[in-house]
Amino acid sequence: MNFIPPFDLNEQFKLIGEEVSAAALAILASGRYIGGASVEQFEQQFAQYIGTSSCVGCNSGTDALFLALRSLDIGAGDEVITSPFTFISTAGVISAVGAKPVFTDIDAQTFNLDLDQIEAAITPRTKAIIPVHLFGQPIDMTRLMAIAHSHNLWVIEDCAQSTGATWQGTKLGSIGHIGCFSFYPTKNLGACGDGGAATTNDAAIAAKLRMLRDHGQRQRYTCEAIGVNSRLDALQAAILSIKLRHLDDWNAQRQAIADRYCQMLQPLPGVVTPQAITGGVSVWNQYTIRVLPNASEQGSGLRDRVRQQLQQQGVGSMVYYPYPLHLQPVYADLGYASGDLPVSEQMAQQVLSLPMFPELSAMQQEQVVHTLKDCLV
Repeated sequence: MNFIPPFDLNEQFKLIGEEVSAAALAILASGRYIGGASVEQFEQQFAQYIGTSSCVGCNSGTDALFLALRSLDIGAGDEVITSPFTFISTAGVISAVGAKPVFTDIDAQTFNLDLDQIEAAITPRTKAIIPVHLFGQPIDMTRLMAIAHSHNLWVIEDCAQSTGATWQGTKLGSIGHIGCFSFYPTKNLGACGDGGAATTNDAAIAAKLRMLRDHGQRQRYTCEAIGVNSRLDALQAAILSIKLRHLDDWNAQRQAIADRYCQMLQPLPGVVTPQAITGGVSVWNQYTIRVLPNASEQGSGLRDRVRQQLQQQGVGSMVYYPYPLHLQPVYADLGYASGDLPVSEQMAQQVLSLPMFPELSAMQQEQVVHTLKDCLV
């Protein structure tokens, strides 16, 4: 059988390749590679899709988070609460603006922040919360916004893996004060390179985001602040506009794949399947199971063996994320110790993401599940 990768863009390109190629050639022929109509058009389209008044394109999802913090004047002496079970960029941008990341533990069912633990972490220095809608799964934004409002905190949604997901019928990225998106190629809405965006319903925040992404300039050569050079280039914007038209269909395909996985894996002992949160609709950027340790293989031992055997038998998989952020060497000075955030540490030893992309066929899924069953014996 052919190898099944964790993610595959080839089939997607077959669907839209001609249109993407024509758009790319048009941009190249125009000579306008930075800014211009294609960027403005995509920003308008994406804002409308998310349900916000503004979208500000930038170079990456990391930059979107960084610019969001800067636009809210968060910096030295401030604290920002976020998840330890995510990619380093979420916490890294907090450090990059001079603030302190404060990690609270996660919920084992959703892999998102445990909202029962948020208020205990709030101090007079806390200025914001960055919830991560991990693997496409929304957090309970109603409850989170209530907590934030009661403590006068900003909410910056990390929507890197959740483009198109909803909470109680409302798109993620439109509920908090700012939504931050990544268009890295493996995301549900992925560019052919790097790209990102921040969405907001606050005109003043949007204006500041635009100023900061362009070296702190509102007018050319007049700098109001120390900004950065963070552009969504015209080529990526044109490609994203094409892909945006297909996004809901692709997300629906991901949902069908997730449903099939749940049905096929439900009876499998030693495996915990992900469950969508009541009130939310996931877009399944990843389908992440938990492989529970057994008497002879503790910690990550069984999960790591299963992953290696899957690879050997033609099924790719990924581990997101093997080391929680509070235990990363870069954050040793924050004083966290092993055991401080036990759920995050446990999940890091158990999670395994199976192949997930819209074009994954039912036959390929059967191969994945049958191979996984063999590896768990």
